[in-house]
Amino acid sequence: MAAAAECRPPEPGATDDDNSIHVSLVDAIQIFTDLDISLNKLERFLRLLGFCQHSVFSAAVSWLAFIVFSIVVPLLVAYFGYCTNCELYQINDFEVEVLVCQSVAAAVSLLCISHNLRKYRIRRLLFVDRYHGQLTQFSELYLKKIRVFYYLVVSWMTIFFLMKIAREVTRAVSLYDGSIWWSIGIVVGSLVSWAYSTIIFIVGTALFHLVGNLQVIHFEHFGELLEMDMDVSVYINEHMRLTYYVCKISHRFRMFLLLEYLIVTVSQCIVLLQTTTNQGIVNFINAGDFAVISIVQLVGLLICLNAAAKISHRAQGLGAIASRWHALVTCNSNDGSVSELSSDNRNVETPKTVGQLSVNYSEGDLESADGLLPPTNVQLTSTMSSYHKRQAFVAYVESNPGGFSIYGWRVDRLLINTLFFVEMTLVTFLLGMTLTVKVR
Repeated sequence: MAAAAECRPPEPGATDDDNSIHVSLVDAIQIFTDLDISLNKLERFLRLLGFCQHSVFSAAVSWLAFIVFSIVVPLLVAYFGYCTNCELYQINDFEVEVLVCQSVAAAVSLLCISHNLRKYRIRRLLFVDRYHGQLTQFSELYLKKIRVFYYLVVSWMTIFFLMKIAREVTRAVSLYDGSIWWSIGIVVGSLVSWAYSTIIFIVGTALFHLVGNLQVIHFEHFGELLEMDMDVSVYINEHMRLTYYVCKISHRFRMFLLLEYLIVTVSQCIVLLQTTTNQGIVNFINAGDFAVISIVQLVGLLICLNAAAKISHRAQGLGAIASRWHALVTCNSNDGSVSELSSDNRNVETPKTVGQLSVNYSEGDLESADGLLPPTNVQLTSTMSSYHKRQAFVAYVESNPGGFSIYGWRVDRLLINTLFFVEMTLVTFLLGMTLTVKVR
């Protein structure tokens, strides 16, 4: 369709404006087609990993593959290890704990993401279908964010995979038992099972990060919307739409984020207890997986918190943007036109250009807005002046900040700092208990 439109000659008598509109339409159709292709590729990628469980058969195949690669293969690798009576290799102390922590984190990611995809499908989950957002207006930005998703997954998986290869090769060389093919088979089996569980976990966190980035696009567009001379009711409806979508994201992913946080906390406690209370030899050969899984889980948790922080900080910043817009419009308006009304009780003020309203954001400040109703087309029929309408809009935005929340807990900077100090307190408590026991 796009190719045919490009090859079609301009109609006789067409002006330059008509040709430019024709070219813009062709570009929009091309971007829209590219977005459809990108979303289809993303859906196939998620289906390949077992996230798209739209039928009983696909769900059974997905969980069967998870059980085989995340549980059965690691147990076989641990059972048929490199050596049986080796002081450096303690399967009972370390391998089982690593397997449990890794499998549970991957299972939570697979369960929560597959549930959302089965219920909403990929387009509704990302809010890029024809019923959510300005699809044609932001299609190009959507494509960039989807590319960021792939870059995030590939870059971190490459780093983690290199770490795991270094650990497995070091262990294979140190515990070489005379059969090189047996050692290679053990290394390959361990890498395959680990890579499957890790990519399931990382893709789940990266998908939540993608959902957050796509909503950030609309929050950043809100300042540009205020530069247009539109009725205040349009701005109110847009803000209600943004807060409503963030509320839906919070309800869809709150259990995922909460469970992942608890699993990461428990995993780190197990790592700390196993490495400090163990009376045997602890080195990179027998405890290297603890270091790898700790880094993987902490990075995954930080990816989720980064996405929640972006959503909430942009939502909280809308109050400052609206206040700046109100101040600029008021200062640039004629003094006599602030409260002038026409004979039919309608405002006749035409505000001047208010200038650029873009804001430099930082990564923080999280707020929440649960329980908001879907946006409706409310027509403001009041005879208030434009100034009072803007003042009411600013008060509404400041009193209704949006953001990501978990069961009423606002995931803001204060909560993140609180979680950090809770983790530090827990770590120092465990270190104090284990070190005191070892000294005695």
